[in-house]
Amino acid sequence: MTNPAEVLGLPKPAWAGEDVSMLYDMATKFLEAEIAPRYEEFEKNEMVDRESWLKAGAAGLLCASMPEQYGGSGGSFAHESAIIEALGHVGTDGFGIALHSAIVAPYILHYGSEEQKRKWLPKLATGELIGAIAMTEPGAGSDLQGVKTRADKDGNQYRINGSKTFITNGQLANLIIVVTKTDPSEGAKGTSLIVVETDEVDGFQRGRNLDKIGLKANDTSELFFNDVRVPTANLLGSQEGQGFVQLMQQLPQERLLIGTQSIGMIERALAVTIDYVKERKAFGRPLIDFQNTQFKLAELKTEATIGRVFYNDCVQRHIDGGLDPATASMAKYWLSDLQGKVVDECLQLFGGYGYMNEYPIARMYRDARVQRIYGGTNEIMKLLIARGL
Repeated sequence: MTNPAEVLGLPKPAWAGEDVSMLYDMATKFLEAEIAPRYEEFEKNEMVDRESWLKAGAAGLLCASMPEQYGGSGGSFAHESAIIEALGHVGTDGFGIALHSAIVAPYILHYGSEEQKRKWLPKLATGELIGAIAMTEPGAGSDLQGVKTRADKDGNQYRINGSKTFITNGQLANLIIVVTKTDPSEGAKGTSLIVVETDEVDGFQRGRNLDKIGLKANDTSELFFNDVRVPTANLLGSQEGQGFVQLMQQLPQERLLIGTQSIGMIERALAVTIDYVKERKAFGRPLIDFQNTQFKLAELKTEATIGRVFYNDCVQRHIDGGLDPATASMAKYWLSDLQGKVVDECLQLFGGYGYMNEYPIARMYRDARVQRIYGGTNEIMKLLIARGL
């Protein structure tokens, strides 16, 4: 498959050098060969199987931005972006490697001890460990200060009790970063991040694989911690109470990541729609010959170009260490809003066929909706932006 961004003539980012372009091509070929042919199966089973995770690890598509000394590829967020864009361009958006590599692994890299990094990162890079982060609770979504899960110290162990929901990779994950209260009396300052290796503990239970509107191939679960005991050495950071600050420091990358997923689908939606309207005929001529079709696609390409330029700039800022939380929030909310608009307008140009699941635009329509919700709702993003005005 040719890169849809190139087909559309969208600006190529300065950070996409030869190594990033090669990684994109490699990721695309892997996804087309190993994941796309089985994607309907994964959607039906509501998860990508563990074997595919191990294959992705062997192909070098996990933890691309982690240092080589910890089993990664020694890249930057530009390399993660190449892989995530490939996921969107091929149409395998439900394979949860973006969260695994660009959200879970960085917490361990930035806040883990040397021993923790050497223990967990190489196994995340191979796919032997599948990562998740357990933030959201039944009564605490975007409001992370409202977390009720507790970790009580008992000798050289923590006893963790609580429940989480909407956890991406939840059915397969065997390394879970749990957002928990180590001192509930301290509010946000009493929050800590503790790593749970699920294969090594008692009292951990997975609930339902939740029945979602879209992203069916991505397992999303309820998790229950019933007196789960882990060593105090599994705390991320040098002391308790650092969790909220750690979350705030890493959320800009998570929000940029959602922007990556958005621009990838925007470009694919436009590319497949342009192909369709050139082939599909109505009243004896191709749909592309109608002025309404031309005007709609002209608008969407213009907005996709603006989105791509903004996204490229955000990634460059992030690589340079200068992506502030407000701009990351802008990228998350504006690009995911644009994603919803573009996919909806493109589906309309497919007519009745756009509503049929056999057409890729239908799946994109379903998969796009959650982008405006997770990682902090777009309403929360606007609130964060407004605080800096």
